[in-house]
Amino acid sequence: MSSALRLICYLYIIYLNIKFVLAADKFQRNFPKDFVWGVGSSSYQIEGGWNANDKGESIWDFMTHNYPERIADRSNADISSDSYHHWRRDVEMLRQLNVNIYRFSISWPRIMPGGYMNKVSTDGIKYYSNLIDELLHYNITPMVTIYHWELPQRLQELGGWTNSEIIPLFKEYSRLLFEMYGDRVKLWTTINEPWHVCEQSYGIDYMAPAYDYPGIPSYLCGHNLLKAHAEVVHMYRQQYKPSQMGRIGITLDVSWPEPETQSPEDLQASERAMQFYVGWFGHPIFSHHGNYPAVMIERIRNLSKQQGFTRSRLPSFTKEEIQRIRGTSDFFGINHYTTNLVRPNDHNNTANFPMPSFNHDMGVVERQNPDWPGSGSPWLKVYPKGIYNLLMWIRREYNNPPIIITENGVSDKGGLEDYARVDYYNSYLTSVLDAIEDGANVQGYIAWSLMDSYEWKAGFTEKFGLYHVDFNDPARKRTPKISARVFAQICKTNAIDWSYRPSLDEEQIIATMHMSKRVHYAKHNSGNTFSDIRETLVLPLSILIVTFTMHLK
Repeated sequence: MSSALRLICYLYIIYLNIKFVLAADKFQRNFPKDFVWGVGSSSYQIEGGWNANDKGESIWDFMTHNYPERIADRSNADISSDSYHHWRRDVEMLRQLNVNIYRFSISWPRIMPGGYMNKVSTDGIKYYSNLIDELLHYNITPMVTIYHWELPQRLQELGGWTNSEIIPLFKEYSRLLFEMYGDRVKLWTTINEPWHVCEQSYGIDYMAPAYDYPGIPSYLCGHNLLKAHAEVVHMYRQQYKPSQMGRIGITLDVSWPEPETQSPEDLQASERAMQFYVGWFGHPIFSHHGNYPAVMIERIRNLSKQQGFTRSRLPSFTKEEIQRIRGTSDFFGINHYTTNLVRPNDHNNTANFPMPSFNHDMGVVERQNPDWPGSGSPWLKVYPKGIYNLLMWIRREYNNPPIIITENGVSDKGGLEDYARVDYYNSYLTSVLDAIEDGANVQGYIAWSLMDSYEWKAGFTEKFGLYHVDFNDPARKRTPKISARVFAQICKTNAIDWSYRPSLDEEQIIATMHMSKRVHYAKHNSGNTFSDIRETLVLPLSILIVTFTMHLK
């Protein structure tokens, strides 16, 4: 071989190596070495055992039992995934996922059946203590949410979060948790998604207690909630943190408001939506000056005056309260799933929002882009750039605080071959990594959710889990989905690998056969024709052939 030809060959080999490295970088990207991975759940959605031992009634127990028509499939979470009895299996699943953190919530009425310290449940205390010990035994960090929408019904009868009496009661409840678990729990979240707690529960009738009283009680709720949060954080920092050495924060949520166009009006609508959704609770805690966002204060004051109110429907903080609330979070917890297109509402209220109402005060019209991929939930469209935009907004608005993504995930209608969920995680995590590389201080990511469970107003019609739960099985058998194996790989390698797309293994194939068999019996018992039943048998037969082939190999 001539020297010239040899040189050309060497150069070609170098070219191929560079091309391979670039291609590999495209399909696999690494997170920072100290990045933490987790998965989440909430007590009402997974625990079941709604009246086990001496547990009290929650607002969700009350609503689903008395108003089943408000739930898509008229179901409730009396049993759900039955984690009250299968928590050891839950921890086993966490180990399979290779996560650092398990984010779960504590049920207030399971600990304090009536919401007061006059009756504390020994069984409730023991349940969470056992779970925490099991997590620590396997080096999984418990991240405890103190309040994830499970208010004792008796406290709701006092007005719930609209009554300022909730502040000392929430402080008492939190103190009990710090006393019982603070020696082992080093990561706390006071309240999950305050906007849902207030606007979707009091302003409209979506979440329990479903007041449907727009424009007034949601702001009372928010005011009390912020003060309750601050009191709990100060108590923790002064009385418990010196010995327990933990961190405490809050989790907010938002669907990114993407402007419909780049017009000044649409850009202003997007910014105003962020101030109302995130700033309502984020500004008092994370901003330099504290207090509500100026745009909220001004708009609600002016609209209240126009509507004939003698004072603003948005309560005012004293100077002392502003200082008391500001800085009361060690990290910025953020939940994010989707993006909406936004534009301003006009002065004639063409959007026909109730007056008064949160939506009318905000003055922003939201819609979904039909061109974006859908999911199992009508409200959830897939737009990965949204989470990048959100993280960079938090970075700019609040001087780059430490961020933990405390929820992110996507729904479907069920099944184990959830490649759409795999693509969702890969694409959203790619955008998270883009934000980190552009300076956002994102320290961890918690996927939603560990397993299929009760999805609030959607009942069991939407599935967010990495693990499938057979709700027709008394033992509530859990089976990993394809996404569980992919997410476990991400947590293990600290990297996104687009090329990793596993197929069903033997366990998953057998579980799919059982699911198909149940469909067959359901259709047979409902009087369907032979052709319908035959269709339900096609999948099990094909799976049987695949299983047999696997054994031959």
